[in-house]
Amino acid sequence: MAGGSCTASAEGPDRNESPPMSANVVISPVRRRERLPGEMVPVIPDVVMSYAMASDLVNMTPAARHRILHLSDPHVTASGFDQGGVDAAAALDRILTDARHVPDLDLVVVSGDIADDGSEAGCAAVLDRVGRFAAERGIPHVYSTGNHDTREAFATVLGSGHRGPDGSDIGTLAPDVDGERAAVSDIGGLRVITLDSLVPGSIYGRIGPAQLAWLRDVLALPAPAGSIVVFHHPPVYLEQSPWMPGFVLRGPEQLGAVIEGSDVRLVLCGHVHHQMSGVLAGVPVCATPGIVTRIDQTAPPHRVRAVKGAGATVVDLGGPFSPLCHIIQARDPAAGEQVYEVDPVAEWVDDDYDDSVAASGSVGERT
Repeated sequence: MAGGSCTASAEGPDRNESPPMSANVVISPVRRRERLPGEMVPVIPDVVMSYAMASDLVNMTPAARHRILHLSDPHVTASGFDQGGVDAAAALDRILTDARHVPDLDLVVVSGDIADDGSEAGCAAVLDRVGRFAAERGIPHVYSTGNHDTREAFATVLGSGHRGPDGSDIGTLAPDVDGERAAVSDIGGLRVITLDSLVPGSIYGRIGPAQLAWLRDVLALPAPAGSIVVFHHPPVYLEQSPWMPGFVLRGPEQLGAVIEGSDVRLVLCGHVHHQMSGVLAGVPVCATPGIVTRIDQTAPPHRVRAVKGAGATVVDLGGPFSPLCHIIQARDPAAGEQVYEVDPVAEWVDDDYDDSVAASGSVGERT
């Protein structure tokens, strides 16, 4: 039985008898915690509650359901074309058109690299398209920064990054985070948190201590339907890749220490332009395919091959298999057509990149 029931020995109590609950434990839908000094412990007369029984009581209330369309990496510019010559605006239009039949959406999330050139025009073009898609369905739309974005343009066009169905800004920005674009909003009881993993001028990401301290405070009290955390750089990577460890989130264990045991149900990321899933500190992580291009994982491990064909992820929270993520792909006649193939370590590195990071597979803090 869920909730930690014990199997009794032959000389122990009957297996159907529940052990008494410690007076120092408070049961919550998220986690059990030690009782604070002076805090009253709720008493249910004539009921001896085991951990399993308490879990059953919690589970009597059906979890709220939320369905999310997760987009990432549109890379739009003022001209519509990304810097590699791909019609990024058309790719975004195509995936939104082909997503029109996805039923019961509650939220659209765009996890970074909004503007390929970091421009206000690129941000505005994405906001216009995604905003219309969301408005037609009466649902909010939420954005986070990526390594191609600039905080100034993001703030000017997208504000907190949390927009209501009518386009109004519904997010609360994190205070005292040195201009980083972290924010939170409530979507039908689901707490949606965006973090800013942008390191200007670098391809990798980092979430600074001020954001992590704010996140810890936000998560101190559970939300009615739990929380999701959205940012650009995944905190997981393919171990067999010689390049990916140096391109994702640095110091993922620091984020893991904050979200472990909290009400965070899922972490949503982008950046790598292909579907990838894993677990960080017990929390599922889902990276969605790119819109402007998809990274073809059939290329040799040391190469990055980008092909056309926008993709997205539909996320179901609260159902029997929650969190459940499945991929949708745009019906692009040019899907699979190669855009470029590069050696990323040789061609995309910056001065802060350390080849030993990729060789060792470590993405922790470096001296």
